Amino acid sequence: MWNFSLWPEQAATIAPKVDALVIFEIGVSAFFIVMFGLVILGFCIHYRRGNPVDRSNPPVNSRIGEVLWFVVAIAICGTMYAWATRLFFEEYTPTPGASRIDVVGKQWMWYVQHPEGRSETNELHVPIGRPFKLNMTSQDVVHSFFIPSFRLKQDVVPGMYTGYSFTPSKVGVYDLFCAEYCGTNHSRMIGHVYVMEPEDYEAWLAEKGGGPSQADEGERLFVRNHCAGCHRGSQIVHAPRLEGVYGKPVPIQVGSEVHFEIADETYIRDSILMPKDKVVAGYEPIMPSFKDQISEQDLLKIIAYIKSLANREVSQ
Repeated sequence: MWNFSLWPEQAATIAPKVDALVIFEIGVSAFFIVMFGLVILGFCIHYRRGNPVDRSNPPVNSRIGEVLWFVVAIAICGTMYAWATRLFFEEYTPTPGASRIDVVGKQWMWYVQHPEGRSETNELHVPIGRPFKLNMTSQDVVHSFFIPSFRLKQDVVPGMYTGYSFTPSKVGVYDLFCAEYCGTNHSRMIGHVYVMEPEDYEAWLAEKGGGPSQADEGERLFVRNHCAGCHRGSQIVHAPRLEGVYGKPVPIQVGSEVHFEIADETYIRDSILMPKDKVVAGYEPIMPSFKDQISEQDLLKIIAYIKSLANREVSQ
């Protein structure tokens, strides 16, 4: 039985919208290819050598034709642009209340961390119908997190965080690839996405017992790496407190001037790995760098812990 599909299953809410745009673009391209092909073929036949047709006074320009061609081209290209832009913002704007999952790419595997504490390698388990936001980074080289059935692909870059949002719409098992050549075993950097019923997902989360959450793990790492000695209430060294800092503007001393930066994930990551690059105004640049001492997955846990302090007030 003929069972050939031009593209993978549609397993996310955005997939049919992406397919509709692609079909529109293919249709426009096919229309003009056929139209121009038929016009050229007609001219070849009509004006072939030996055919007695009037070849005098050929038209050299047409103001109406030029205007019409310009307007039609702008209208079609503008439609494609507006359509694709709307899908872009839908893909990269998290749905309110979306659950966040952290992903670390490294040669040659995917490490996935759920906020509830469960982690997995080369697999991603998600429940159907729940919106998610992936927060991704790389530990070594550029990778690309590609789920064909979700119609989503995003480069995973060392030193920064990228990501996209999606809502699974169909239960099943779907392929996960690295779509950016990343070294010798690039072709083996594959995995699967499991879209499950909500009750099955909850059972999967509890399968290994209730462990510490990502933020709780981050607090343990925060203490183990001696961060608490400077950034908590019992601090000995004069250092900035972290309660309530996430998402707020932080004054940064640059020479004799002060400017403000928002304390997001990237700011916190840079402050841990390159603390002397962004010194908070009023403090000395004495914090040591933790570059090459903390893995990317542990950094994400520490950041999750600092984010959990966002609504706490500094206790004196």
